Amino acid sequence: MNKAALIAALVAIVAGPAFANADLAQKKNCMACHAIDKKLVGPAYKDVAAKYAGQKDAAAKLAEKVQKGGTGVWGQVPMPANPQVSADEAKTLVAWVLSTK
Repeated sequence: MNKAALIAALVAIVAGPAFANADLAQKKNCMACHAIDKKLVGPAYKDVAAKYAGQKDAAAKLAEKVQKGGTGVWGQVPMPANPQVSADEAKTLVAWVLSTK
């Protein structure tokens, strides 16, 4: 394996989970209202990560909000319920969102 191929393989291994979770967010239509680094309809994921940093129960609360929706935390625009997102997918998405910085 040449050096370029080795570097590409290592990048794919390290970045794979991040891309996979971004793909899941896209697939579940999260990116219609959210972006990683800027506010759209909803807050930027990096802002969510900053707001909930260090809160022990944040992942569970946010996973529930992904599925059931909510309003008031980021203003009066409601986040709709997402029944197409399973509990495991919600946990995966929230872990990814909380890791964005």
